[in-house]
Order: sequence, then C-alpha cells, then structure tokens
Amino acid sequence: MALIKMNFLSKMLGMQTNVTIALPTFSFADIMNNRPDYYVQGMKYQVLWLLHGGSGDDSDYVNFSNIIRYADDHKLAVVMPADYNQQYTDDESGAQYFKYVVDELPQMLSVLFPFSDKREDNFIGGLSMGAHGAMKCAILRPEKYQAALIMSGAARDPHKPMNPPFSFDPKTGLAGPKMIETIAGSDNDAYFHAHKNVIDQRPLPEFFITCGLNDFALERSQSAADFLAKEGYTVHTEWVEGYSHEWDFWDLTLRKAITEWMPLRREIIYPG
Repeated sequence: MALIKMNFLSKMLGMQTNVTIALPTFSFADIMNNRPDYYVQGMKYQVLWLLHGGSGDDSDYVNFSNIIRYADDHKLAVVMPADYNQQYTDDESGAQYFKYVVDELPQMLSVLFPFSDKREDNFIGGLSMGAHGAMKCAILRPEKYQAALIMSGAARDPHKPMNPPFSFDPKTGLAGPKMIETIAGSDNDAYFHAHKNVIDQRPLPEFFITCGLNDFALERSQSAADFLAKEGYTVHTEWVEGYSHEWDFWDLTLRKAITEWMPLRREIIYPG
C-alpha cells in the first residue's frame, strides 16, 4: 500500500490544505497469487472518500484505525480530506468545504491518480461530524456515489433537537434558536433533498448506518435510518452492544464495511 500525504492549493477553500491518500500496490498476497502483470496501463481503483470527525484531520483514520490494511487487502483506494471543523459545509463568503469534497477533490485526483469516476466505483463514508458530511454528500450528489457508510451520527435534521444539545448554522457551524429558518430547505438540509431525490427520480445511494448502543449519537443515527428507509432508500443498519463514540467501534466497522457490507469489487479494475 502506498500512503501519500499531499499538500496543495485548493480553489474552493482559497488556501493550502492537506489530504491523505491510500493506494493499493503490489503486496505479499499478489506474490502468493502469482500475478505476473500487476501494474497495467489504464488500470483503475475503486475509491472510498472517508471523512473524519470533529477536532480531527486527514491523519485520523491512519493514526487510529487499520484502514490501510483493510483497503490494501481489498484493492480499494481511500481518500481522506481535512475539514478543519467546518462541518463539510460551504461558507458563501469563504471556504467552500462541501464543494471541495464532492467536486474539486474528485476532479483533481482523478487526473493525478488512477481513480475510476464511475458511480458504481465510488463510495463515501464518515464518522461523527464526518457522518453528517458523508450523508449530506451522498444525498446532494447521488449521481456520484453508489453507497454511503454512516458511522455514529447522521446529517443534521433542522426539525429535531441535537444530542448533545447544540445545533448547526452554516455560517458558524454552531447552535442557535433559528436553526430551522437557517437551514430548512437549503443545501444544508439533507432530509429535504433526500425526499426531493425520490420525487425527481434521481439515483438513490445505498446506505449502511451503524452506531454503538452506548453512543450519544444513537438516536440521531436511528432517526436518519428510519427516515431514509421510509423514503425508499436501501438502508442497512447495525446497532452494536458495548460501544460508544470510540475508535474501537469505528475500526471494527471499517473492517466489516470493506470486507462484507459495501458493494465493492475488491479487485483492481483492469482495462478490457
């Protein structure tokens, strides 16, 4: 597995930013499989766009989980951007973190790396704040992602109180009594757009939503799963005994998602 730490000037963010990229490379398993032509011109990888949680950065998954080993074993590229606590949300007068994740980053990296740009080869996931971001990305750009992995959280629902009791404002990222007026029906209202996707007959991503039974985000996760299922999305859920908001749970989930749950090829896409 090649681990790439990349720093570049983002047009959408208006500043230098970091992204961590994991690329499967020739491995011991390939020696055992006696593959003579691992590197082939035109080969492509499936991609998991993996969003970190609050107070984290693009290094979190590498530092605190076994994502590198899981991805390498299943020939999956993983892209881990940094969000700097901005809730994967655009500030119209500043950095546009949503457009950065769903538009700029895939466009740029698909030129620099052998990433497939087909919907069936792209997946998005995240934990906690990243679960909010991943659900919003999958719903507002359903033509980009085949499936979404939502861990220990979900997109902010403007019509329900938050747990913990703070809510979301697209300008400040924090709480306020006018939350409903602020985001309901806007591009920060994933629930509004999830319903609209069904009406507009857009492609609907498959959702894998999971949370520990001792996690403060459990109610939000379950509420999101129920909503999406009622709207007609394919939703798989798992509520796990004995876990809270913790890396042991997220590492376990990543392993299950990559090895069992998500509709991955688990092999390199070779031309022809």
